[in-house]
Amino acid sequence: MSEPIEILRGVVHPWYCDNFGHMNVRWYSHFFDDAAFHLWPLYWGSHQKMLDEFGVHTVTASAMVNFLKELVAGDLILVDSVLTRIGRKSCTFTERMLHVDTKEVHATYETTEVFFDPQTRKSTEMPALIRKAFEDA
Repeated sequence: MSEPIEILRGVVHPWYCDNFGHMNVRWYSHFFDDAAFHLWPLYWGSHQKMLDEFGVHTVTASAMVNFLKELVAGDLILVDSVLTRIGRKSCTFTERMLHVDTKEVHATYETTEVFFDPQTRKSTEMPALIRKAFEDA
């Protein structure tokens, strides 16, 4: 649907590594989750802007990490994202964690974000203006 957009850069610190010498799985989630916060300003401004304008925000309904290649202390990473699906009440993003030097993909993260009405505590239709912003991206 769209081209990958870089949303985060980081470094694998020694304290992120486990007793096997590679970055522990919890830190992959840390980087991916932090990166995801940068998605909404790229498409719509922020979750707060969505809440103020439409009375909705998104919640993560599912997240799946695929670990492809180890990262070790000192590796520099970047995370990019692509919008892969637009539904009626949700959208899906696929993030990739790449090594800065080699551009090899070390992990992927697929997340489905559901539009949510905090008043009713239920999923709701994606606002038309947000859908248009996605489609135009």
